[in-house]
Amino acid sequence: MKRTTDLALPHIIVIGGGFGGLTFCRKFPDGLARITLIDRQNHHLFQPLLYQVATAGLSAVDIAQPIRAILADKPNFQSLMADVCGVDLQNRRLQLCGGLATHEIHDELTYDYLVLAVGGVTSYFGNDDWAKLAPGLKSLDDALKIRRQILLAFERAEIETDEAKRKELMTIVVVGGGPTGVELAGTFSELSRTVLVRDFDRIDPRAARVILIEGTRRVLATFPPDLSESAERQLKKLGVETRAGARVQAIRPGEVELSDGEVIRAANIIWSAGVAASPLTRKLGVEVDRAGRVKVEPDLSLPGFPNVFAIGDMVTLTDKNGVVVPGVSPAAMQMGKHAAKIIAHEIKEQIRPGGVAREAFAYRDKGSMATIGRSKAVAQIGRLHFSGYPAWLAWLFVHLVFLVGFRSKLSVFLQWTYSYLTYRRGARIITGAHGAPPANSA
Repeated sequence: MKRTTDLALPHIIVIGGGFGGLTFCRKFPDGLARITLIDRQNHHLFQPLLYQVATAGLSAVDIAQPIRAILADKPNFQSLMADVCGVDLQNRRLQLCGGLATHEIHDELTYDYLVLAVGGVTSYFGNDDWAKLAPGLKSLDDALKIRRQILLAFERAEIETDEAKRKELMTIVVVGGGPTGVELAGTFSELSRTVLVRDFDRIDPRAARVILIEGTRRVLATFPPDLSESAERQLKKLGVETRAGARVQAIRPGEVELSDGEVIRAANIIWSAGVAASPLTRKLGVEVDRAGRVKVEPDLSLPGFPNVFAIGDMVTLTDKNGVVVPGVSPAAMQMGKHAAKIIAHEIKEQIRPGGVAREAFAYRDKGSMATIGRSKAVAQIGRLHFSGYPAWLAWLFVHLVFLVGFRSKLSVFLQWTYSYLTYRRGARIITGAHGAPPANSA
């Protein structure tokens, strides 16, 4: 049903339907402005559970909801699935592209306020040619591709007669020991040892190697040392080989070369070692850091453009309390709420953008968690550090609470309960790659 729009209201454009952009739209008071949300996808993705799609634990629809459905009751709101190929900050307009492949400009929109929430992309630290050999995990397409490659490798190992080739097919290398890398490595090992072991006759998936490579001295380097040590112990219990302090020198089809000269043959290489801001940030004409993140004012506005806000992990900011704001979903949500509060106040009071002093953003750290596998996790909440089963239960609870949509919460809860009781995973379907070898194979 077509929703009515009051064209006399100020126009706010939000670029990005992730945690920051979606929170802004949901928190902004009704009736004060028209909001247009632009995203190249038609759905909001719950990224913290993306690794579970990649490891066959959940299906894609369990962790994604159509943006139009989430904000269906929002008045004076429209959602556009498009790519933004240019932003003219001086004249308050942006250009939409007709398609991701052609980049033909098909529309221009003007705004009164602009909220940039474009998120990040996988960074290979200048080695962009590695992207085809070691996929990152930032989207549903990435997750489905990784799941397909992993499952296909085991299927090919089942019919492989050469022992060396079979071992290669059953070797998974995860580069990057942050939360995503730890979650992937632990769950891949759990998948092969407790789930796939029931599926095959000629191979023993328990013999699969999962190797986690981390360039710093410990996994989960942003966590306190005691939790990093606990995470490494839990990974080893699952059979994961951890290589802390090892750096990747080169990635070639089917192999990883480390800085010490060691070469690891692996059919599947997954990259989780770096994140950079969206390329759009470099088109804005404002100062960015080495990772392309925008340097914003304390109120989250762009320097010189008080009507433009940037939020989420595309931003580099030290808040008013001297805390470096991390690129995590709680920070993006808090930023979205802060920007909505400022803009709503200025529109309601008919104040020109930046016409009065604005409140500086303050990040509220609610803790950090990382899951490793069944009944295995680490968590930090304030001064409290805990790991194992209690941390795993806390992780489950927090992610269910923040997952968007009752249907998704119920579906995920039932899937987790089923997997816990039966040691099975229901999303082990290979699609879109009939007869094709894993992408990393020579």
